[in-house]
Amino acid sequence: MIEPMDAVVQRVRTSWTKKSRGGPDAALRNAAPTVFSLPPGLSSALHEVAMRESDSFEPRMQVRDLSAPGTILREVDGVLRVDPPAISTFAMPRRNRRPPAVRLAPGQWLQWQINHRFVGRCDGAWSYQLETFNILYGSATPDVFLGTPTRCVDERRALR
Repeated sequence: MIEPMDAVVQRVRTSWTKKSRGGPDAALRNAAPTVFSLPPGLSSALHEVAMRESDSFEPRMQVRDLSAPGTILREVDGVLRVDPPAISTFAMPRRNRRPPAVRLAPGQWLQWQINHRFVGRCDGAWSYQLETFNILYGSATPDVFLGTPTRCVDERRALR
């Protein structure tokens, strides 16, 4: 039996600028993974992974509680309801129509990807971000996200 909110969220955020849009830097960015092994014994937690151009896309990881996973998780009638990830009002392109919530049965996992472009407030320079949410409903093993997800939602768009 799954305990209330027995879920693990891995939020992978990759951030870059125009410098990594082409050439060798783009190859480095494109090689950045969207899934990682989890720390052993992780349950009901948020595993955050950040990779920034300024750090040569080296992963920086931390584990936090599930109070702010970047999406709304709710247990409803024995399934986990995952609402679309939150979007900044400053993010482009605009997404007026979002996919519906996804429901996961115990043992299933979801990969939800969404990308954004931002304009700097001071200099007008563009920056970019890819967020990947790997969400498991149930008990996690360290390699759970290294396989094929049960469900996928792809909200990536051309960022120009």
